[in-house]
Amino acid sequence: MAKFRKEDALDYHSQGRPGKIEVVPTKPYSSQRDLTLAYSPGVAEPCLEIEKNPEDAYKYTAKGNLVAVISNGTAVLGLGNIGALASKPVMEGKGLLFKIFADIDVFDIEVNTENIDEFVNTVKNIAPTFGGINLEDIKAPECFEIERRLKEALDIPLMHDDQHGTAIISAAGLLNAVELSKKKISEVKLVINGAGASASSCAKMYIAVGVKKENIVMLDSKGVIHKGRTDLDQYKSFFACEKTDKTSLVEVIKGADVFVGLSKGNILTQDMVKSMAKNCVVFALANPTPEISYEEAIAARKDIIVATGRSDNPNQVNNVLGFPFIFRGAMDVRATTINEEMKLAATLAIAALAKEPVPDYVNLAYGSKSLSFGNEYIIPKPIDNRLIAEVSSAVAKAAVESGVAKKTIQNWDAYKSELENRLGKDNKLMRSLANKARNNPKRVVFTEADNYKILKAACVVRDEGIAKPILLGNKERIQKLAEENFMDLADMPIVDPLTEDENERNNFGDSLWLKRQRRGLNQYDARKLMRDRNYYGAMMVSNGLADAMISGLTRKYGQPIKAALEVIDTLPGVSRVAGLYIMVTKKGPYFFADTTMNVDPTAEQLADIAILTANTVKQYNITPRIAMLSYTNFGSAQGEIPEKVAKAVNILHNNYPGLIVDGDIQANFAANNELLKEQFPFSTLVDKNVNTFIFPNLASGNIAYKLMQELGGAEAIGPVLMGLNHPVHVLQLGSSVREIVNMITIAVVDAQNRK
Repeated sequence: MAKFRKEDALDYHSQGRPGKIEVVPTKPYSSQRDLTLAYSPGVAEPCLEIEKNPEDAYKYTAKGNLVAVISNGTAVLGLGNIGALASKPVMEGKGLLFKIFADIDVFDIEVNTENIDEFVNTVKNIAPTFGGINLEDIKAPECFEIERRLKEALDIPLMHDDQHGTAIISAAGLLNAVELSKKKISEVKLVINGAGASASSCAKMYIAVGVKKENIVMLDSKGVIHKGRTDLDQYKSFFACEKTDKTSLVEVIKGADVFVGLSKGNILTQDMVKSMAKNCVVFALANPTPEISYEEAIAARKDIIVATGRSDNPNQVNNVLGFPFIFRGAMDVRATTINEEMKLAATLAIAALAKEPVPDYVNLAYGSKSLSFGNEYIIPKPIDNRLIAEVSSAVAKAAVESGVAKKTIQNWDAYKSELENRLGKDNKLMRSLANKARNNPKRVVFTEADNYKILKAACVVRDEGIAKPILLGNKERIQKLAEENFMDLADMPIVDPLTEDENERNNFGDSLWLKRQRRGLNQYDARKLMRDRNYYGAMMVSNGLADAMISGLTRKYGQPIKAALEVIDTLPGVSRVAGLYIMVTKKGPYFFADTTMNVDPTAEQLADIAILTANTVKQYNITPRIAMLSYTNFGSAQGEIPEKVAKAVNILHNNYPGLIVDGDIQANFAANNELLKEQFPFSTLVDKNVNTFIFPNLASGNIAYKLMQELGGAEAIGPVLMGLNHPVHVLQLGSSVREIVNMITIAVVDAQNRK
């Protein structure tokens, strides 16, 4: 798991707009007419329609895509009973996950009561607002009664995720683990350590997938739950085994096939694991400290399959694999509940997906070429884009077949396609690249390490395992800045070109002199340039002392670029470098080039820029679909720009016949497939969903990305410098820490690909 300081978490939640979620209008509101329709008097019309037919609320309001995440704060994560208000950051976080994984909107509701009647009545009274209700972080046994009473009273999907989320995901993993162990699910002996809400739900789900109830032994803090005990409530009594003298974990674990931990860290020892049956399964799901660490478990014996709740171990049991997609499917068919058939369908869909060939982008994200069904891959990864289609459609179908759906799906293939296209890849691209970077972090040299933002970003990527920072600058100044801001610079070498070994600095200068002595540079000036951090950093990269360089936060773009171009050669066969911006939008990532380097490229140069961009986009495991932009459409007007763009397209079609590219074309036609298909059905871009835009000159590209950033709400990642033999990337003036971290991630992946 990524390391962070307390201050980092507090800054994340407080900086900019406080919190993690906001309400965004979905209808026009710029004119008086818009406002008249949105509110008074126009809003009366849908109100009257809903009065006549309550189901029309799904037609005229956001109810059908709105979930309430509701808690009273009595069992928050590992924090316990911290109260309703203190639970709000967690509920907002749950809302964020609903949105990014399943495009479901959320209002978080914190109810300030521990009284069951008051809580139930509150939820019942606000339920008409919502299309679904996710109960969260409510302690046992109250959560059982609350969920039972609300499910009886309400006719919308409702689930207590703490109970059922872990149950669904772990049951999927259990099915696959038992299969790999070459055992029958009906014969395995299973020990569950923990008897709270999650443990109870997990045990019931394991029974649903084939485990026999008599083969389950459950323990609470007092030991084995058996029929001889007199302190059991109705929920624990259900799982009580026959009276036994074996009351401790160390006794009942002997010979067990499966251990499931839903308790606390470090209570399962290696000796206990060694006492389990052959080809055993251990699910140590306590978080953040498992009952036994993954490393200790696999060291105890080779014939073992291990899952934890941690993202830095194989087989993470993560509720985000379930709840967004379960609610998505349930709400899409207007299910009146989330029943056992729907939960089982989700379990089976997740288990089945783990057996499918793993997409390249998932392998890329986890630094692997061979993720496949096996001991270290029994559960899909959270970034697998197939989850929304497979799990949501399975849940929706189960709702229809079990008779709890008010709406049916006529074409299931079309529904799955709609689900696949519902979310753009937006920040999934950066999550994927960050995961890839973590698998093989590279040395990144920072030429402006005496700047707070750079130093903070360096700490972030070091802590998250994305990169190995090298800091350039005055050592005393950097260390003082770190101390003032409570930053730990451990494992970060600090290099000051002004005080470094003179021989090495002179050797760097002589290398530059040899390269540029016929371009007006003498030896003295070349050595002097090595006192400049941009030249020194570029030379470190060129000589293999660093893998990538980041600069430009406090200097004009041309200064670090000049140093990079003079020190580092272009790639073989590349005549010029170009700049690319990745524009992250709700519809997914778009790639803009050239936005920073070439003022007025020729047709041949435009073609080169297109190829450089295509190759870069492919590195992110995305197929480039390129529009060569102009102010005309396919020769509709004469002029220098459309003629050179058309010529560039002709070059690309002739020399790169497999490339998806067309132009000259206006931006609106390139971005709107229906418009393109209607007016220019012959274009090779029809139905291709353009994701890459090549601009005819620097002015248009630079203006476009900045307008997208400021007016369109897109996040700009870049500029990515393309065409150099080693990764050097130059920041925008005044970039935020987040933007710097994104560029470092890009630089590391760039360096990995070059290796």
